[in-house]
Amino acid sequence: MKKIAPFLIVLFILALIITLFLSLASSGQMIVVQEGNSKKLPLEMVVNKYQDSDCGMVIEDLEYVSQVIAKSGKTWFFHDHGGFVNWLKDKEFEKDVTIWVMSKDTKKWIDGKKAYYSLTDITPMGYGFGAYENKLAWHVDYETMRLRMLRGETMNNPFIKQQLLLKKN
Repeated sequence: MKKIAPFLIVLFILALIITLFLSLASSGQMIVVQEGNSKKLPLEMVVNKYQDSDCGMVIEDLEYVSQVIAKSGKTWFFHDHGGFVNWLKDKEFEKDVTIWVMSKDTKKWIDGKKAYYSLTDITPMGYGFGAYENKLAWHVDYETMRLRMLRGETMNNPFIKQQLLLKKN
């Protein structure tokens, strides 16, 4: 019995750990991609339920969220607009997606390709791109925002940040 006791203890601890991991995985399942969005409309999101498809972080705030929908109806979720640009850059379907972004000024989903973007917002990943339905003098269009993101001209770049903040003031 003394020879079996350590083996049983290890087996019990191992079973306990496996049970714990399985219960956590099933109760806190994050949504990274959702299929079946054939209408290509923005899906209702809940904080702490979705995971950013670019960086993998949990989406804890809906202020800068965006959704990218492929022709197939697959929908990916992002908590910073720069993240969807970064994620899309090497996808073969990049040009054929529907993009929805949460508007800072009207607080509703708007077409990401028709939105206007600020360059100096304080965003979750620090890129600085806030989406707006109504254009202000310092806002840029989607294509300009996209190119700035791909070139690294974001608020994460100290030189660019200094230029943008001086220009805005």
